Amino acid sequence: MGKREFKFVICINNKGYEASLEKWKIYPILKEGEIKRYIRVIDESKEDYLYPEEYFLPIELPTIYWYTTPFR
Repeated sequence: MGKREFKFVICINNKGYEASLEKWKIYPILKEGEIKRYIRVIDESKEDYLYPEEYFLPIELPTIYWYTTPFR
């Protein structure tokens, strides 16, 4: 099985989604390009939903981060 690359974002705005997104929390991107200007992340309900991409900033994390998170 090939190595899978994961992308992460940090939430910088949760207006209107206060119960679902934590500001300054890191979220893995599950899917990009599904709907223009939206990304799919696993939110605080532990379900995946689409959110406006302007609510997040992309970040780079060391590979080890993925293996130490509960997102797998």
